[in-house]
Amino acid sequence: MKAPRTVGDRLAVAALAAVCVAILVFLMAPAVVLVPLSFNAESGFTFTEGMLRLDPEAFSLRWYERVLGDDWLNAFGNSILIGLAATALATVLGTLAALGLANPHMPARTVLSTLAISPLVTPIIISATGMSFFFAEIGLLRTHLGIILAHTALCTPLVVVTITATLTGFDYNLNRAAESLGAGPLATFFLVQLPQISRGIISGALFAFVASMDEVIVVTFIGGLEHRTIPRRMWSGIREHLSPEILAAATILLVFALVVVATVEWLRYRAVRS
Repeated sequence: MKAPRTVGDRLAVAALAAVCVAILVFLMAPAVVLVPLSFNAESGFTFTEGMLRLDPEAFSLRWYERVLGDDWLNAFGNSILIGLAATALATVLGTLAALGLANPHMPARTVLSTLAISPLVTPIIISATGMSFFFAEIGLLRTHLGIILAHTALCTPLVVVTITATLTGFDYNLNRAAESLGAGPLATFFLVQLPQISRGIISGALFAFVASMDEVIVVTFIGGLEHRTIPRRMWSGIREHLSPEILAAATILLVFALVVVATVEWLRYRAVRS
């Protein structure tokens, strides 16, 4: 039987909740402000008097209409193409790496684990500079393949970390039972292990896709004008011509990110319930 909560316990819980809410507001407020501004009928980045009065004429969808133009759609297409290809490669490589690193018999496992996640702690400008020189030498600079491979290198550690965390709760006795019944390594993986860690793989793939969609520095170093992605298009718009189109594109990306986070949390909830 649980002991009744004291006044101190209630105050501590209330204080913790208040701190969490304050942190959430601090993190989300700058992004949330973009949403109403993206519907501004005027070409400004501030709330007009009409918007503050909730005047319908002060709101407009014209910036979203411009985002649906050829220039922005081409950037969306590049982002999705590069993101999907990089996610597919990162998911395969990250899954294989996580399976190997989760094996207690893997030699030099600590060193290999550190190397596998090193891109997460390496300044992105250093990685972008090194990749640009390397890809220039092998003829992949200013190509879609070069950007895809660069994004794969950056996204794979996210998959490794996510799947490694999933494998910590995996019961390896299931593998041994399958092997004792005559299943080979591939059959054991696809029929026993993969269904158990599939939610972790999907979560890692979603994180990798979001990271690829959000990346701008590597694309700037490696890609050409024809490889302009959404983040690079937004960055160019901020530098060259400040327009509320950027706010509309940011709102679309924000909604997309919220959908991904909701999906990951739903997968995590199902994993806990199962």
